[in-house]
Amino acid sequence: MPSIIGSYFIHYRSQVNMSVDELIDDIDQFASERDWDQFHTPKNLASSISIESGELMEAIQWESPDFDEIANDSEKREEIEEELADVMIYSLRFCSLLGSDPIEIMRAKLEKNAEKYPVSKSKGSAKKYSDL
Repeated sequence: MPSIIGSYFIHYRSQVNMSVDELIDDIDQFASERDWDQFHTPKNLASSISIESGELMEAIQWESPDFDEIANDSEKREEIEEELADVMIYSLRFCSLLGSDPIEIMRAKLEKNAEKYPVSKSKGSAKKYSDL
């Protein structure tokens, strides 16, 4: 079942011209207009991210489609995109309330991952960094 918060943003602004900051402002405004700030606690937002990621997994629970199959199945693609949107919206809301820059924290994490997973050891491997 699609989330109300996720469906609001479909076709709201031109995706090409929207910055992450503008999107976060829209998400914050959406929540504020509905007086939902009181419900957006760290625990509730973390729970919502987990729940929505579970719904993303549910969309392909008994299947193993590749990306091309999903991209060419308009219903499946829409279902997956809605769940992805929910995960990202709740994640951006969490960043906003925490005062974290999502681009900055993702770049920092990529740098850490580059150290944990050097190309020379991890290329073509699905092993965890501790097993490389």
